[in-house]
Amino acid sequence: TALSHAKPSRASMLILLAFIIVFHITSAALLFISTIDNAWWVGKYFSTDVWTVCINITNCTVIDENNSEYQSVQAIQATMILSTILCCVAFLVFILQLFRLKQGERFVLTSTIQLLSCLCVMIAASIYTNRHEDLHRSNGYNSEVLSGQYGYSFILAWIAFAFTLISGVMYLVLRKRK
Repeated sequence: TALSHAKPSRASMLILLAFIIVFHITSAALLFISTIDNAWWVGKYFSTDVWTVCINITNCTVIDENNSEYQSVQAIQATMILSTILCCVAFLVFILQLFRLKQGERFVLTSTIQLLSCLCVMIAASIYTNRHEDLHRSNGYNSEVLSGQYGYSFILAWIAFAFTLISGVMYLVLRKRK
């Protein structure tokens, strides 16, 4: 009877591990998309992200030191890149810890790295939320850019925040399971 009780728990653990792996990969994909894609602030004839401002899709200008909000943009860029890197590193550490460490020691480092990734994406999205009006005003474009709205990349950044937070907590819970 001891074997019959071990099989369901082993199967449930494998399902849990598969779910966590898919969840983590989804988090990384969301971070990559939100960091790279040009849709943090959008309107009918323009789109912007933390790298460029594009008017009519063809006229793109890189956000550079001529922008008065460049330091804010650099902080957003750095924390989004760091968040993406940390999320990928956490996944690699998870795979290594899965096979190398004994129960009770597993996944603490993975959880810590993933929660740092969560913190970084939260910082980036928070800075953008706070500074987006000044950022777009300082671009020197027409008022149409100011009348835009948050785009899907910005929304994906906040979803990635939630996913990395949940993932980091799941690793802490998983640490205690056999």
